[in-house]
Amino acid sequence: MKTYSTNKNVMDMFETGNVLKICAPMVRYSKLAFRSLVRKYGCDICFTPMIVAADFMRSEKARDSEFTTSKDDRPLIVQFAANDAQTLADAASVVAPFSDGVDLNCGCPQRWAMSSGYGACLINKPELVKEMVRNVRNQVDNPNYTVSIKIRIHSDIKKTVDLCQKAESAGVSWITVHGRTAQERHQPVHYDAIKMIKDSVNVPVIANGDIKYLRDVEATHQLTGVDGVMSARGLLANPAMFAGYEDTPLQCIWDWVDLSIEHGTPFTCFHQHLIYMLERVTSQPERKVFNSLYSTSAVIDYLQKTYGTEQDYTT
Repeated sequence: MKTYSTNKNVMDMFETGNVLKICAPMVRYSKLAFRSLVRKYGCDICFTPMIVAADFMRSEKARDSEFTTSKDDRPLIVQFAANDAQTLADAASVVAPFSDGVDLNCGCPQRWAMSSGYGACLINKPELVKEMVRNVRNQVDNPNYTVSIKIRIHSDIKKTVDLCQKAESAGVSWITVHGRTAQERHQPVHYDAIKMIKDSVNVPVIANGDIKYLRDVEATHQLTGVDGVMSARGLLANPAMFAGYEDTPLQCIWDWVDLSIEHGTPFTCFHQHLIYMLERVTSQPERKVFNSLYSTSAVIDYLQKTYGTEQDYTT
């Protein structure tokens, strides 16, 4: 595997004074082709989907299928689910030559993750999180390599502040805060909690939750003082969101077609991304037709007939 180096120190990006725009880790979705797409439209940093560190270390097949990148796929943060410090540090050592940092998932609320000791259950184990951060710091021999955590909040925000301060003392590079508890799904984001965390630590803080339009980036910054924002569903619906588009522009749709073909994206994933992108700009009857398409060629034919070819759009 070829090592992909970058001249960009991720921590230097926080010094520019700009609010960083980040693509969230999304299982099945934030893979190389999609990361390549959002980078064309103003995304500063991308995360891989969450990878279970133990599986990653146990199986070469898992490493090959779960982690793919390229020389242009930077800055890149690899997110791991882990429940012990050594496994996380070992996984970080494997991906370090091909990425800019690792992130520990402390926010996934799914039952399978929490029952395995992963995800949001870790917010109740601050000493373990501290040990995991420190182990990565000690094992990866690159001072510019980042170690971050992505968390949800407690109902008692003092517990979350304590967790973040412990992680900071262990050398965490930055903290992403999804402003909801593990029990909350679509309830309003607790911006006051994000602000309290931001005011309580000296490392950069990223806000996550309900970033759907470019205007939400500045609004969230004004409310919380964060150093960056992270979007998941907003970018799925409109990968050009960070470039200021209200809805997915046609050029972005054709860029996705080209990148999917280039990267050999499986049809189900290719099609599902387009379903998300077109949802806000198509009628229910149009969606019914589009959702029933069964091959890449059928999708391309539909797009050309409905919206015009890429050449029509760019000339």
